[in-house]
Amino acid sequence: MSDLLLFPCSHGEDDPERATVPFIAAATAAVSGQRAVVVCTVEAAWLGVPGTLERIEVPGMPALADLARQLVASGGELWLCSACAVKRGITGEGLVEGATIVGAARIVEALLEGRAITLT
Repeated sequence: MSDLLLFPCSHGEDDPERATVPFIAAATAAVSGQRAVVVCTVEAAWLGVPGTLERIEVPGMPALADLARQLVASGGELWLCSACAVKRGITGEGLVEGATIVGAARIVEALLEGRAITLT
């Protein structure tokens, strides 16, 4: 079994390029057979809400919604920071496919289990 790779993302519609880059790397890792998770904090917590991914597209880069679908189809996940989600009124109801709200304890556990990749 491969290591768990965590790709932190703290941006969404506020900075589309910085939102897209972790998904490019995570989708590539997942397609390559790695266990990949995008950890969505701060504004990226909105990426788990239906419709948000579709609104983010950067010229010259793959569409964020397509990357997220590729990630999930290859076994990857989106983890939404529970503190960030609660602050924004995001609940576990009706999230996009592959997204779950996780607490700090699970993120720390995953860090001990795998590796965090910082891209920005």
